[in-house]
Amino acid sequence: MSLAAPLAGVDARPASMHVFPEREDDRQNGLERKAQAALAWAFGLAGPGRRLRLARRTQRTLRLAQEIGALDERALRLRLVAARNATIRDGLRSGAMPELLAVTREAARRSLGIVPYDVQVRAALTMLDGCLVEMATGEGKSLVAALTAATAALSGTPAHVVTVNDYLARRDADLMRPLFDWLGLSVGCIEHETPHGERPAIYARDIVYAANKEIAFDYLRDRLRMGEDASPTALKLERLCRRPGGGTRLPAMRGLRFAIVDEADSVLIDEARTPLILSQETDAAAERAWAEMAHALADRLREGTDFRLFRDERRIELLPMGKTRLEQLGARLDGPWLMRVQREQAVRQALAARLFYRRDEHYVVQEGKVVIVDEYTGRLMPERSWNDGLHQLVEMKEGVEVTPRKVALARNTYQRFFGRYLHLSGMTGTAREVRREIAAVYRIGTVGVPTRLPVRRRDLGTRVVRDEDRKLDRIASRVRALQADGRAVLIGTRTVAASAAISARLEADGVVHRMLNAMNDDEEAAVIAGAGQPGRVTVATNMAGRGVHIEVAPEVLEKGGLHVMLTERHDSARIDRQLLGRTARQGQPGSAEAVLALDDALLRTVSAPFLRTFARWGGPLGQAPGRLLFRRAQRAAERQNARARRALLRVDDSLHQLLAFAGRPE
Repeated sequence: MSLAAPLAGVDARPASMHVFPEREDDRQNGLERKAQAALAWAFGLAGPGRRLRLARRTQRTLRLAQEIGALDERALRLRLVAARNATIRDGLRSGAMPELLAVTREAARRSLGIVPYDVQVRAALTMLDGCLVEMATGEGKSLVAALTAATAALSGTPAHVVTVNDYLARRDADLMRPLFDWLGLSVGCIEHETPHGERPAIYARDIVYAANKEIAFDYLRDRLRMGEDASPTALKLERLCRRPGGGTRLPAMRGLRFAIVDEADSVLIDEARTPLILSQETDAAAERAWAEMAHALADRLREGTDFRLFRDERRIELLPMGKTRLEQLGARLDGPWLMRVQREQAVRQALAARLFYRRDEHYVVQEGKVVIVDEYTGRLMPERSWNDGLHQLVEMKEGVEVTPRKVALARNTYQRFFGRYLHLSGMTGTAREVRREIAAVYRIGTVGVPTRLPVRRRDLGTRVVRDEDRKLDRIASRVRALQADGRAVLIGTRTVAASAAISARLEADGVVHRMLNAMNDDEEAAVIAGAGQPGRVTVATNMAGRGVHIEVAPEVLEKGGLHVMLTERHDSARIDRQLLGRTARQGQPGSAEAVLALDDALLRTVSAPFLRTFARWGGPLGQAPGRLLFRRAQRAAERQNARARRALLRVDDSLHQLLAFAGRPE
């Protein structure tokens, strides 16, 4: 029986118009917003009252699900119509949402053959309530997102499911399509290759899956297309008067109603350090000449005399002698080199390109091009380039073709973009470390959802060794022993260079393995999915393959499950926890350990000679000081990254206010 018949004549909630609504509190004055941010920071974890209310709604939903599960097909569909009608007026805030979710849960059982667990129902209700859910890796977040999106769409609220890459967006949309079809909901997926002419029709659907960059840049393009004088009334009139084939300023998107952000900490926190910029290209020949001169001037400066480095902040300060030297050199030049601010900025960027940005860590050279490596996912970012000429200076350093610079046409940040959704929610396995920042910036609370089964992971601790060679020795020794025992091993690294070094050592020892890093990320899903087979050894950069399920073979589970090895600490402890979450999912056995070296790049910014001295003793006495060194370095990196995000937000707010008072150019 089709769902179309019983729904015929049902008054659907009006679809949102072609406007971009903002939350009401976005229009509050500065003092109110600061006070709200302070309260949100203090109560980043959702309060006990909210948690109690969510627990009661969960119990009500599960009771209704038992009753609804006994209905035949026709009765179930009629129950769906009744539940949908009950939510039309109030949408996500309707008291009938538990019943609508209970019907959706039963629809998942009948269309997908999957019965959502109680914890998944609880997580869906939490996101419908506008919270970020911390849910352990492997607990079925893809199904939770589908339940949440479907329930929201049935209540008349179109939903965007935001993922971290195109593969996950396409995979989840296809996997959950039978559920959406059963419910009579339309679903679409926006990928990088999706033609822009097809995107408006996809965004008009009830549920849209898309990577965070695709949906954010579509928003920027729409703002640029609509212009500064666009208003809801003007756009409605233009929409009514539009002629076939004529030009239009109408946006591709139909509004920002409800967002479900998967891997929310990665999207809302890690990637929030970089602004979103739409740009046009400059002249390549002029950029090459500019980069050559910037490097030539940088050659004339000496560290300590002319400039000073702040490595932990990736910042360079020109000293008075250096400024004087540049002024003397600039007097012989022309054009922008005569202007002190532009001259000094160019030289600082040239020095940064040489001293802070390292090949096979921050970027790779592929087919004669400099390609940025995402510091948090390990993936290549071929469409991204550093701004302010830094990319061209790195290209000049590597001796490859200098590309045109991209001049900004429109700019936004993830903080401002996701803050424009009327309803924002998300889910991740690692949120508690940043719950206060998420609450202060995005004004959503964080609620933890327990695992369905007890966690059986064995933590074998952290071993700190003196240098890289000793670390490789220990890794190779441990891998050979585990592989001989029939275990599966997943080795996590931070950089391309580190994964290559470990791979080379394993190959020299005759250890058969697979390597996954930013150089072959198109294979990441297949490589990660097979990492749980007997004797399989996988070396993976960062969180490559994040979101892909590892199917651990039964014979591996009998031997103790998947073993995860951390070989470097990351800038954030959250990313370390994400890698640990690869093992011992859904109550399975598993184990994890860390092997770290004192010459790790993360420790370069830590000045603690006392701890270093004791750590270098090695043996049992050196372990505690070594672990403390890494904790201090990691916390310093987390503080610096948080400062960078706050600085970006301040700049964006200042620019927004400046443009608001500047008026329109003549």
